[in-house]
Parts: sequence; C-alpha cells; structure tokens
Amino acid sequence: MSRKIRYGMVGGGRGAFIGAVHRIAAAMDQQIELVCGAFSSDPRKSRASGKDLFLPPKRCYGSFEEMIEKEAALPESERMDFVSIVTPNHMHFPPAKMALEHGFHVLSDKPATFNLAEAKALEKVIKQSKCLYGLTHNYTGYPLVKQARDMIKDGKLGKIRKVVVEYPQGWLATRLEESGQKQASWRTDPKRSGAAGSIGDIGTHAENLAEYITGLKIKELAADITAFVKGRKLDDDGNVLLRFQGGAKGILHCSQISVGEENNLNIRVYGELGGLEWHQNEPNTMLVKWLDQPMQVYRTANGYLGANAAAATRTPPSHPEGYLEAFANIYKNFANHIRAKHERRKLDKNDPALDYPKIADGIRGMAFIEAVVKSSKANARWTTLK
Repeated sequence: MSRKIRYGMVGGGRGAFIGAVHRIAAAMDQQIELVCGAFSSDPRKSRASGKDLFLPPKRCYGSFEEMIEKEAALPESERMDFVSIVTPNHMHFPPAKMALEHGFHVLSDKPATFNLAEAKALEKVIKQSKCLYGLTHNYTGYPLVKQARDMIKDGKLGKIRKVVVEYPQGWLATRLEESGQKQASWRTDPKRSGAAGSIGDIGTHAENLAEYITGLKIKELAADITAFVKGRKLDDDGNVLLRFQGGAKGILHCSQISVGEENNLNIRVYGELGGLEWHQNEPNTMLVKWLDQPMQVYRTANGYLGANAAAATRTPPSHPEGYLEAFANIYKNFANHIRAKHERRKLDKNDPALDYPKIADGIRGMAFIEAVVKSSKANARWTTLK
C-alpha cells in the first residue's frame, strides 16, 4: 500500500476547537491525508469550512450521510479509508454506525457514544463490519504514560495498592454557557452531552488513563457529583472512590469549577515496591519512587526508556513533546493498523499499531459514566460497573 491513508472528517468546521487538533495530529507524521469532510450540520458552513482547508468542492459535503454514500460510490483508489468523528457526544453514534456499515474504519472523539446502550450497539456493528474502530483518549499517547504502563506490567512497582487520578479545570467556574460560548454550551446540555457533564467530558479521560497505566479494571465505585453553578443542568465537579479488580483502591477527582486550574490531569500509582507520578502539565517528566532508594526522574526521549515509550517519541531529549504529539500517536497507530489490514499482514500482539483505545474502552467509559450518575443519585452508594 504505497500511498497515504485517506480520511474524511465529520464535524470540526469553522468555530470548532477539537477538529483542528485532530487535523494537526493526523498530519504530523505525513502518513495520513484529509480528502473530504462534512464539517457542520449546516451545509453552507460545511462547504465553507472545506474551502478553508483547500479541499475540492465536490468532496465538501452537506451532511455526513451524503459524504459516506458518495465516498462509498467512488473507486477504491480515490475514496477515503476512514472517518474521523469530532462532533458533540450525541452525534458520535449515527455517523460511526453508517460509516462502518459502508465499509469505512472509524476513529472517534470520546466518549464513544451518547449512552451505554449505543456503545453496546456500536460494538455489534463493528464486529459485523470487520472494520477498525478507535477512540481518541489521547492522553494514552504520551511516551511516559506508555513507560509507566510497561513498568507496572513488568512488576517493577509490585502489586498495585492505590491509584489517585485527578483532572481539575476551572474554565466553567461561571455560567459560561449563557454567553453563547460554543464549547461550554453543548458540554452543559444533557441533550447533546449525555447523562454527565464533567464526568463525561474529562472524568472519562481520568478513568481511561488509570485503567491504561495500571492494567486494572474498575470493579465498583462510590460517587458524589455536583452542579455548583446555579442553573447548570449537568455536573461540573465529581469525586469518586474506586475499587479495582485485584484489590487496589483508588480516588478519581474531576472538576471544571476549580478556579485557576487549566488541564491539570495527573496520576499517582503506588505498589508494594514503589510508586510513580505523572502530570500532563509537565508530560516529559515522570517521578518514580522506591522503598529503599532515592527517587528517580524519568525524562522523555532518553535511552533508558522502553521500546513503547521510544516508539511514541519524535524528538531528542529536552525538546518538549506534548498534547499534539500524544494525539498524533493515536492517529499514527490507527493508520498503521489500517495499512496492515489492507496489506493483509497479521500484527504481533505487542505491535505499536495495536496500541490505541478501542470500542472496549469506549464501553467501559460509558459504563463508568452511568455508574457514577447512578451512585451519586443514591447518596454515593457503592455501584458496580456493568
């Protein structure tokens, strides 16, 4: 397959934030190219957005339905290979389902769907289509996150006892949605965001990061979520106690009303032999702490890191790698998996091309949201993830 992987985008037009991030990430390794799009539910805005990106007018579509149908009718040598979905939550499932049913792979923004029932339905569609499906839980793309995961998997920290993961922000400390701010408006709207606000938007990132790094699955939780801002319909703060399979305990805190915080995602994991600490604010540094020796400082791009961290690194030491590069690692691995599938190459289970979040992660994210909401309504009763 001696060509770039081609993709079309649903959402991400003029005024959108995350669409541009996806496009930068997809382009970073020069292995993927944007060939078409349905960038808005407004056909005129969609076509104008495509023009901004210098796409041919005939490949700028008025709806995702039109895009998928017309792309499927094109010769294989021209049509897109996968669809990137960057819409609000309520519009994740419809284009994903249609794309898969027409033989296109799908890479979607998180959470996977509007609710758990949709996520389970989507899993069936994926299996029937035999196409690939990925989720952009982009924080798993950082080199030192992969190093942390591999160290824990290799038993370096011993049996895991405690996990503390936090994602505080402060941007919704006021009722910003009333100002017409687009990002605030849909994230606080139950009809577009789903059953949760901060828990669905950033709490699922914290949940996914904790499970990815530790390799442990959350078994049950006790949650207390709050909408602090008067008149807000969805939670803007959440505090969750976690019980993992295998006996580890955890704390997950996410907030969008923590004044002064930006995107302060961080995680601490403690085992019988040692612990580690990583902050997204300084993603190129990880602290590793031991029972009987001094603390170690791990830095991105150094030769002592493992193969998976090295595969996720692009620049020499001290050249910062951050959010966009981590995002790009999800796109790179997904594209390489598509390439292998087209070439009918069977990948080894440890191949980096398989290292991206999939529908199983999406289902766990939706189960997490539903369990948190259910637990909080029952005064923080312990609730099993189903």
